[in-house]
Amino acid sequence: MKVLVIGYVWPEPNSSAAGSRMMQLLETFVNQQWQVDFASPAQHSDHQADLATLDINSHAIELNCDSFDRFIQDLAPQIVIFDRFMMEEQFGWRVEKNVPDALRVLNTEDLHSLRDARHQAVKQERPFRDEDLHTELAVREIAAIFRSDLTLMISAVETELLQQRFHVPKRQLMTLPFMLASISDSSYKARLAYDQRHHFISIGNFRHAPNWDAVLQLKQHIWPAIHRQLPNTQLHIYGAYPPPKATQLHNPKQGFFVKGWAEDAKSVIQQARVLLAPLRFGAGLKGKLVEAMQVGTPSITTPIGAEGIADSESWSGAVCFNTQAFIHEAIRFYQEEVLWLKAQATGDRLIQSNFSKEVHQERLIQRLINQYEDRYVIRKQSFFNQMLRHHSLKSTQYMSQWIEIKNKTVTD
Repeated sequence: MKVLVIGYVWPEPNSSAAGSRMMQLLETFVNQQWQVDFASPAQHSDHQADLATLDINSHAIELNCDSFDRFIQDLAPQIVIFDRFMMEEQFGWRVEKNVPDALRVLNTEDLHSLRDARHQAVKQERPFRDEDLHTELAVREIAAIFRSDLTLMISAVETELLQQRFHVPKRQLMTLPFMLASISDSSYKARLAYDQRHHFISIGNFRHAPNWDAVLQLKQHIWPAIHRQLPNTQLHIYGAYPPPKATQLHNPKQGFFVKGWAEDAKSVIQQARVLLAPLRFGAGLKGKLVEAMQVGTPSITTPIGAEGIADSESWSGAVCFNTQAFIHEAIRFYQEEVLWLKAQATGDRLIQSNFSKEVHQERLIQRLINQYEDRYVIRKQSFFNQMLRHHSLKSTQYMSQWIEIKNKTVTD
């Protein structure tokens, strides 16, 4: 197979869960000995992965430009993967036009419209309602899902939502969680013991709104109460791209340290005794919480944080429904070694049962092969797929073509 991935950004596995997820997909294709090309219209960054080490070809592409048409005709991929629905909007019609036989796959990372709807509810200080999902963003995202031959969903909760709320056919969806090495794999370093670890940690890309909101929750409502009861402890805040408003929160006297970029996220998480993730909104699977399990660090989070990973009864730490419970459990897991060790063992079981690299890589490859072989049948059976590809509903294509002509006119 020849696979082209069109990325919203260049993969940054040390900056975000989305970056790690993308690298897992790419490595799966490389291990299958498929030819892999990665293209993106985004600017290069200092933290992006070196794809050449995996024998992956990188290509810079332009938005609203027919140069992409020539590029994809020459490449002639059999599978095209759009990283997030915005890339399907921009390039999906060009892929269909120039390589109509290619399987079109959407990788959502998380359900953007769900995350945004929950964010709006938090801003308005009210509970989230199902009707909050009926937004312009959801219309765009769900349309991209219907237009695609297959959509990869990282969370079973979101797969179920798409099927029940938006009636997306099961044959067009695949739940594919993180694909991680076994706990017994040699790549896992020897873990630090309970008494070798110190302080609390919170980590997350500052460009991701749920993470910034969590930092504010810690600063304003949670950490002051924890620090009063554990005055010798510190909270270390890590994350890529911290803005000035974040670094200004740094206050050693309060034990609140904003440390920014972490070269090795797992290493800094392992040095802490407890990870704090008071997420009030979001979607998908939270990479920081899964990484905490990988290195044996119990976590205190919310139902949003645990969603799609495990329920509150089988969490590696505690899932809390209010601020007071969050504070109480954070202190308890920090002080009680027996409880801490039990949470660590629970995390090991979750990693082993839910995120097996071997199991999910095999599932993904087989599903892509089957979907490729059945793509014409699937397209014919999906009325919504046909309808949303009809010329009368291709506003994104016509807008792109208008911008392309406008740009050429200006250049001339």
